[in-house]
Amino acid sequence: MINMDKLLVIDDEADVRYAFKRIFDMPDLEMQMASSGEEGLRLLKEFRPNVIIMDIRMGGMSGLQTLEAIRQLDTKTPVILMTAYGATQTAIEAMKLGAFDYVLKPFDVPKLQKLIFEALKASKDMSQPVTFEGDSESLDDELGIIGRSEPMQEVFKLIGQLASSDATVLITGESGTGKELVARAIYQNSPRSKHSFLAINCAAIPESLLESELFGHEKGSFTGATQTRIGKFEQSHQGTLFLDELGDMSLPTQTKMLRVLQSGTFERLGSNKPVEVDVRVIAATNQPLEQAVSEKTFREDLFYRLNVVRIQLPALRDRQEDIPLLVHYFLRKFSKIYKQAEKSIHQDALQALKIYRWPGNVRELENVIQRAFVVSKGDIILWSNLPAEVTQDAASHPTGPGATPPMPSTPQAPASVGVAPQGQDDGLNSDIDQLTQALFQWTRLHPDQKLIPTVERELVRQALKEVKGNQVRAASLLGITRATLRKRIEKFDIRQEINVD
Repeated sequence: MINMDKLLVIDDEADVRYAFKRIFDMPDLEMQMASSGEEGLRLLKEFRPNVIIMDIRMGGMSGLQTLEAIRQLDTKTPVILMTAYGATQTAIEAMKLGAFDYVLKPFDVPKLQKLIFEALKASKDMSQPVTFEGDSESLDDELGIIGRSEPMQEVFKLIGQLASSDATVLITGESGTGKELVARAIYQNSPRSKHSFLAINCAAIPESLLESELFGHEKGSFTGATQTRIGKFEQSHQGTLFLDELGDMSLPTQTKMLRVLQSGTFERLGSNKPVEVDVRVIAATNQPLEQAVSEKTFREDLFYRLNVVRIQLPALRDRQEDIPLLVHYFLRKFSKIYKQAEKSIHQDALQALKIYRWPGNVRELENVIQRAFVVSKGDIILWSNLPAEVTQDAASHPTGPGATPPMPSTPQAPASVGVAPQGQDDGLNSDIDQLTQALFQWTRLHPDQKLIPTVERELVRQALKEVKGNQVRAASLLGITRATLRKRIEKFDIRQEINVD
């Protein structure tokens, strides 16, 4: 289930509250309105909004007084201030009290919407837990950095070792490997977790606007600068700023970035007045910065300032043993999103996923599993549900399904993902034939017992015993979904007999 975003609007003007109802009438956004700061504080406790937008000048408690009271109750929820007055210095002072940003009345609706959605994303980034686990079974709605492989274990160790410090971190790795998740895990386990976490993709913003986005600008500093703008560094004061794809930053902006890291000060565009900030920077790039340094496209001194602690994320193709874990995690995730029963995956399909090279890494795997989940008709993800680029690679691989030599007829199933058994197209082999005859002989000796229910109960009981009660692994061993296993446990009343979680 996806939680609905919540927006709290605090303004003493009925027309403004009505305008917000019109502008943000969206099915995935819930709004509450307050006509005073006092009412807004009451709703804060009941409504628990993701973002608050509030007028500075109101009857009763002013916007600044309300902001101070909000920050005593909640240090992280983004608060956006509104003012109809040209003296934006008041709003800038409010930024120092912990406001996310401010807007001028009358509103530029597209800019207002963009700002609200930025604040909602920042709220989600700060509040949604990120776990770094070797086993995804314990995860619920949390975002997981999944992996039992040795490279991922090293990543987990580094996150734990550096989270409590203020050291600058450089996260490197190919696109789609989970660099932002690692940054958020560091933030959430750091002393700055009570303050803001903001993320900015340097490659997604035109170079002409990036400096303003990072450091802000003064009114009139360039064409279109109709008001003073607070940059991400000021917004992140006492918190953490995540700079993704830092390698795309121009040399002039790199120079300003170096000054911030060295002195904690900078100037807004169009100003010569220094602004002091206390920000932890976590940077990420998919580019080889050492090569960029040698080619003089990236400052060497900035590189060394950023490269205090380095985390290199492995490509998915270099940790194939984690693919079953990730598949299971995404299957659980999409079963909740689409409110459907959990699905398992056929052995052929899983083998194809393990063979594919994954140029888009974990992000691409997530998209493939989402597609397969949606198009599959039953409770099993089949080979035919996978995209052509995945199955074509597998079909041409020496160990791929349908290739020569063929895959083993009874491959070992991964321990943490529901895997459907392969079909026995050539009939029962001699071992199964012997087992069947022995079962029939047992039935003749015990005519009062029904064969199929008895065998089914014993299989479930023995599977749970084999894996010490782990339902995910037991379902995998039996080739059924976890939901089906739970029904069998209840049907045969074996919960007390085996230690079942």
